[in-house]
Amino acid sequence: MNWSIKVASGVLVIALISSSTLLAQEKHQGLWEIPSGSHQRAGSHQHAGTPQHSVVTPVPVQNVEPASYQVGQPVFDVPPANHGGHVGNGGCPGCANCGGGNGQTKYFCGVDGSGPRPLVREALWQDQQMIPWEAFAYGEYIGPHRTPHVPQYRLRVDDQIEVVYQATREQTFQPYRLTVGDSIRISSSADEELNQGTEEFGLRILSDGSLSLRLIGRVIAARKTIQELQDELNERYAVYFETDPVIVVSGEESDTRLQDLINAVDARFGSGGQSRLATVSPDGTVQLPMIGSVPTIGLTLEELGREINMRYRQRIQGIEVTPVLTERAPRSIFVLGEVAEPGQVDLTGPTTAMQSLALAGGWNVGGNIRQIVVFRRDQNWRLMALKLDLAGGLHGHRPLPSDEIWLRHGDIVLVPKTPILRIADAVELYFTRTLYSVFPAELGVFDGQADFN
Repeated sequence: MNWSIKVASGVLVIALISSSTLLAQEKHQGLWEIPSGSHQRAGSHQHAGTPQHSVVTPVPVQNVEPASYQVGQPVFDVPPANHGGHVGNGGCPGCANCGGGNGQTKYFCGVDGSGPRPLVREALWQDQQMIPWEAFAYGEYIGPHRTPHVPQYRLRVDDQIEVVYQATREQTFQPYRLTVGDSIRISSSADEELNQGTEEFGLRILSDGSLSLRLIGRVIAARKTIQELQDELNERYAVYFETDPVIVVSGEESDTRLQDLINAVDARFGSGGQSRLATVSPDGTVQLPMIGSVPTIGLTLEELGREINMRYRQRIQGIEVTPVLTERAPRSIFVLGEVAEPGQVDLTGPTTAMQSLALAGGWNVGGNIRQIVVFRRDQNWRLMALKLDLAGGLHGHRPLPSDEIWLRHGDIVLVPKTPILRIADAVELYFTRTLYSVFPAELGVFDGQADFN
């Protein structure tokens, strides 16, 4: 039984209206209709024999007065034939038709941003209709997977990157050329005295790229292939022998630059792996061994990987670098003015203007939430400002406030004072703190009873 109280022309009229009458009115207005033969509660399942479902078929609600039903009141579960592509979460044992179970979508009366309404205005509570609201039952706190926050993440200052190094071990089609630090061994079948270097201690190419050999002295070895060096040694030693000296050059230690780089980033005895942590500096670069500064800001990880690998290939071969984003730069906004806890608020995910007020402890009494100001700087550090009216949303009058915007790192959200609060502050400042302090109350100045004795 429901009581309906009406006041007309100063006369209080109390009418007792039965619940069945209200239900008949709502059914007549097209809120819902129940198929014949259905006597079970909406959404209930029967598992005896052939699965049978008793459902309430949704009927589009348009141009319905808001008093005819309550906003947010659950009306029915989505019918099995109208899942709309939704796959239930959990499922009902023994139920083959529904596929929803506890994860079956439940519809509520509410307002959806994509619902039918005039395009010239914001959605109102009068535009409410049946919308899918609860799809995961007790797993609702997890929520659905949503679209990525940004199409491509581009690196920013203070992002931390782990650069992973890996030896490719791929065959190259260019002959290897000796470099400083490589070790070789020289042997001759014609004269054992020409043998120089051993398997344990080879002849190391000096920093000037040369070797010091018996009989012939200094020989430039750097930037030569092993075959080129071998031909040169046979030619120079031939003047000391009547027959071919048969000099053979073999490499004992090569790719020393590659090995030096691996040793520089090797952390197997520390945190593990062959990697190097790098932080994007304020000038937009990262510092890496052997290649120095690499421009990073504004690049994707894939673009940065190509840039680093290209620079390394100009110095050495056989290395592949993969950058991995390990920690994003701190992101925050500033909420100040008439809020409970003004200050800096960290952004751990997508955040809206109303959410920022909640993170700041809510707005104070006297805060002008009709004229909230958001200051922002663009990519060129140019200052911009926007004024928001969130009163309708925060008071529950507007279901989809158009001023509910997404905030960006570095935004400043200012909740100003209302005019009445500014007047009250002015009164307190000029009278309570100023005049009362100059003319104390005991002098009786304000009641005309001043006593200067």
